[in-house]
Amino acid sequence: MAEPPSKKARLESIDYKAPKVIAEIGCNHQGKVEIAKELLTLAKQAGATVGKFQKRHSKELLTAEQYSAPHPVPYNSYGSTYGAHREFLELSMDEHRSLQEHCKSIGLEYSCSVWDTTSAKEIVSLNPVLIKVGSPSNQHWEMQAVLRDEYEGEVHISTGMTTKEEIEKIVSFWEQGKGNAKERVVLYNCTSGYPVQFKDVCLLEIRSLRERYGHRVKSVGFSGHHLGISIDMAAYTLGAEWVERHFTKDRTWKGTDHAASLEPGGLSRLCRDLMATYTALSYKEEDILEVEQEQRAKLKW
Repeated sequence: MAEPPSKKARLESIDYKAPKVIAEIGCNHQGKVEIAKELLTLAKQAGATVGKFQKRHSKELLTAEQYSAPHPVPYNSYGSTYGAHREFLELSMDEHRSLQEHCKSIGLEYSCSVWDTTSAKEIVSLNPVLIKVGSPSNQHWEMQAVLRDEYEGEVHISTGMTTKEEIEKIVSFWEQGKGNAKERVVLYNCTSGYPVQFKDVCLLEIRSLRERYGHRVKSVGFSGHHLGISIDMAAYTLGAEWVERHFTKDRTWKGTDHAASLEPGGLSRLCRDLMATYTALSYKEEDILEVEQEQRAKLKW
């Protein structure tokens, strides 16, 4: 029997690998490390590859006016000002270390998004397998210089609310790094909305990222803020090796990101269906498969 054609050779040059899923817990822990650990355990049970948080220094990020302004959605606020709200949700470095240890104990990778230079240096000191740069920070060159020059793991970068010229600047910046810096970059298709309507997901941008940058970065991913999980199967089929979704225990909890998050059941179905899609993305090894032979003998004219 002839060898079946490889997936890489025939599926639009996509070398399909087992999908990897990031459960973006972010600040959905409500400022409580025990909730954060519970969410990590739930993410692992659902089948996620990585549990991810966020680290920021609000006084480094915000102007004095922004810090002292009220939260734009008072119902979701954990403080009397936006700055106080952000400080309430911020976990300490000792708490991040304990989360990383918890991940190790359950066989889940720990990761974190960083928003500023100080946070980048702090998370680099933990040396996780990957660090994320969110869409708001992808033009923050001082911060990215820390990740490029002082860290050796993967750096995953979202491209929401980012022009094509700005994406080119990102890739060029990493190409200027020493050694294999650009080969540590994963670019994510993303639309920055919470939640995002299907018409605004723009999945074919995954194809565009692959065409423009597939030979200049390590791989391409998809960070989704939509509802449901069907879109993620299409993203994977189009070539996204990583799928990132916000994750919470209860979408009715207080906070900005819960409404666009998956609960444990949804994350479990996402991981299950992505693996099913991966298994199904193949060509027939022979014209009549073994499973068809009995039916052919009974039914074929």
